[in-house]
Amino acid sequence: MHTYVRTLQKVASRIAPSRILSFEIVHILKTLQLIQERGHVSRHTLCKKLDLGEGTVKTLVKHLKIYDLIETDKTGTKISEKGNKLLSELILSMPAEMSISTCSVALGEFNYAILLKQMSYVIRTGIEQRDAAIKMNALGATTLVFKDKRFMIPNTNFDALQKEQKLHNLLVECLSPQADDVLIIGSDNKSERTAEFAAKSAALVTINES
Repeated sequence: MHTYVRTLQKVASRIAPSRILSFEIVHILKTLQLIQERGHVSRHTLCKKLDLGEGTVKTLVKHLKIYDLIETDKTGTKISEKGNKLLSELILSMPAEMSISTCSVALGEFNYAILLKQMSYVIRTGIEQRDAAIKMNALGATTLVFKDKRFMIPNTNFDALQKEQKLHNLLVECLSPQADDVLIIGSDNKSERTAEFAAKSAALVTINES
């Protein structure tokens, strides 16, 4: 089990006795990304960006503080040294992400792509990634392996983007994939946020198996 994903799982676990939690490890990852990007983040901003209620965000922040991943003061919440290290290690595995338009390999109106470094050996059929995306109430996820400078359907020699050259070029330019990298595309019809969370949930499942 990947050490850093396991830490996220601990943060997302109940601290007995407590109610069942309403957030997932993907919300923790996104919270750390937001705090690192902005320096400080208010609970109001987290509610808006995570699409979670105030009480849920309060509990999430409490758990992050318990595990020393964040620090809080009058200006808001900031990431700790431990939190920075955890996030930096995760980003080594998933260094690039972006929104993409509807295409033949994506399932929804909103689609979000994440690149995973050197993880083709983890991928079986892509079902695990799809299931992780559906858990986030998304349509699902598409998983492709970068091989011979093409985005291939797992365990086949089929170039999934052979008729999508413009998208292929955009992904190569923006994500800089290398041989044996993995591309995960989360998709949803209602929300880009859900598509992003779907992709990140699928990515974390994959990293956890590495």
